[in-house]
Amino acid sequence: MIVIDRLFYAYLDDVKVITVLLPVGYHNGESKEFILKQGNIQEKLIIKEKVLLHDTVKYICESILEPQIGLPYTIYDEHGGETDLQIGSVIRTPEFDEKFYYDGPLGILYSPERTFFSLWAPTATQCQLKLNHKDENSQTKYEMFRKENGVWMVTIEGDLDKYEYTYLVCVNLEWREAVDPYAVAVTANGEKGVIVDLNRTICVAKPKSGFNSPTDAIIYETHIRDLTIHSNSGIKQKGLYMGAAELDTHCSSGEPTGLSYIKNLGVTHIEFLPLNDFGGVDELGDKTDYNWGYNPIHFNAPEGSYSTDPTDPYKRINELKSLISTIHEEGLRVILDVVYNHVYIREESSFEKIVPGYFFRHDQNGMPSNGTGVGNDIASERLMVRKFIVESILFWKVEYGMDGFRFDLMGILDIETMNTIRKALDMVDRSTIMIGEGWDLNTPIMIDEKASIRNQKRLPRIGQFNDFFRDTVKGNTFNLHDKGFVLGNDRYYEAAKQILVGSVGLKEKGLFQEPVQSVNYIESHDNHTFWDKLLICEKEEPEEIRKQQQTLATAMVLLSQGIPFLHCGQEFFRTKNGVGNSYRSPNEINQIDWDKVQENRVYTQYIKGLIQLRRSHQAFRFPTTEQIRKHMTFLPVERPLISFTLTNVGKYGKWNQIFVVFNPLKISTEITLPERDYFVLVDDKVAKLDPIRSVTEEKMSVPPLSVHVLVK
Repeated sequence: MIVIDRLFYAYLDDVKVITVLLPVGYHNGESKEFILKQGNIQEKLIIKEKVLLHDTVKYICESILEPQIGLPYTIYDEHGGETDLQIGSVIRTPEFDEKFYYDGPLGILYSPERTFFSLWAPTATQCQLKLNHKDENSQTKYEMFRKENGVWMVTIEGDLDKYEYTYLVCVNLEWREAVDPYAVAVTANGEKGVIVDLNRTICVAKPKSGFNSPTDAIIYETHIRDLTIHSNSGIKQKGLYMGAAELDTHCSSGEPTGLSYIKNLGVTHIEFLPLNDFGGVDELGDKTDYNWGYNPIHFNAPEGSYSTDPTDPYKRINELKSLISTIHEEGLRVILDVVYNHVYIREESSFEKIVPGYFFRHDQNGMPSNGTGVGNDIASERLMVRKFIVESILFWKVEYGMDGFRFDLMGILDIETMNTIRKALDMVDRSTIMIGEGWDLNTPIMIDEKASIRNQKRLPRIGQFNDFFRDTVKGNTFNLHDKGFVLGNDRYYEAAKQILVGSVGLKEKGLFQEPVQSVNYIESHDNHTFWDKLLICEKEEPEEIRKQQQTLATAMVLLSQGIPFLHCGQEFFRTKNGVGNSYRSPNEINQIDWDKVQENRVYTQYIKGLIQLRRSHQAFRFPTTEQIRKHMTFLPVERPLISFTLTNVGKYGKWNQIFVVFNPLKISTEITLPERDYFVLVDDKVAKLDPIRSVTEEKMSVPPLSVHVLVK
């Protein structure tokens, strides 16, 4: 990058406000006047304020005429010195947003005859398209033409399929090269965009019908490499899209692995950690480096490290589409983990290179904010940022057939953007799930604008990861010694009753308005697995006790109202060897150990039975608060046991009355049933759809660390 040598500096900070900075070493920082010039037009600026800084004198000036963004201007001082007028904080004003909002298509429009290129770069004074010829080691640059709303366009005749391209953008006299933010295909490691004909790629098979409400979902979170990389996975194409799509794979004991295992478990949705192009893994390397994928670089192009050939842009597209098709054909659906709250490295992102200062939030001192903790916060509230996010989501929905989206650090994003996404998805497929992390993070937008849990009333059909559920069941996630309800902590007793009803409240006000807003979970890719927490806070207990505790916790996830979420392997006690933040830990830490399925078969079969039970009767997954309050009642039992009934629910499934009791104690406890003559579907050892036995007496002993489900 060429460094511009300037005597002093001038910035357009509002539509008619120009800030001039004179170093004290330059005429003592003094100037009685400043002249703004563009071509043959010049104007004397009005100096409104003069501020002495440490080594600079700041002049806040006002112009009568409004400088036209996109044209070059020069500022002269009284000494005859000159500097260019740079784009300053005007770019973050509502006036800029409104003036340069563009509702037309951006990116490329390919046909075999010609390709149209459209780039939004309102602050640029020049733009060029740089084409790399696919069969030659040569490049050609084409001037682009500025159109309305700061959009630059050019049309290139001929068939450009597989041509590589970038944009050259001149802003503040500096030329920067950037990949198209709307690129749908990229070269290895995302260095250039690639022109592809998406009509030549495979069509994704549609999911099977029958999904009505988010509470019908049972979400299973995994990672392409974690799922496939273990030496005993039986999967041939380890660490790849195609490996995750392999069917009928088994470990040496004969137990199913990979996709076949997930299907056999009975969940409805597979949630993959990010699959868009991300940083942190060398796609041309030996794949020893690992990353979860929360380093987004190109939002609309698939990650290449999961492809059999990262150098072929068509391969990664077709292989990902093939994976999704296979999952759909197996009767499951796919949720994509998306990261629109930040980019990998702000300074190197296409957003910052093309429109510096616009796509990211800044604090009151003009410095990039860092509510995400990774160096930058995307400014979703700005019109062209919102447009990009909404269109990106729709691209993944329509082109790749995604069935849902999990929004990483959703609390960084604004409410209007999230609701705009919801409306846009509803127009395509109302069954599309939206869930996200509604944490209240320190980002510079008003607290009532954040898409956080505290504002859930204004996000009615968007699920929130319920950390209240998580910490109630197992204890505080960030205090490994804190014990939750299933570990016998009576302090969480009332909270445990709240989470069982979907955190909506039976008679009192709940955390959420509706159960579709509560994503119930006890562990995810973040933080320690529950098993690793148990190894610390229950280290004195026998392994069998810890397994019973974790199984009881998973049972609470599956038998609570709301949306159940399982972390891949939690049903067979997944460990990461005590690593709490394994985002770039090696395979040995993150891999799914498929040998544990056989070792813990009795537990995986138990969880499978609970999943079948939930899916068989809608009373366990009511879509509305009204239904929960009508049919669900807590019964008096010895504390800390919790029991409830679901009554008059015959129209929702086979059984008209359901009785559930949880015992978090390490001793058996006798309870009194509300009636005689129940059938037992779930006890401390077995969970089935058909009755295990009958109970004819009013008294029943509940074994330690167990859940029982009785029906009639």
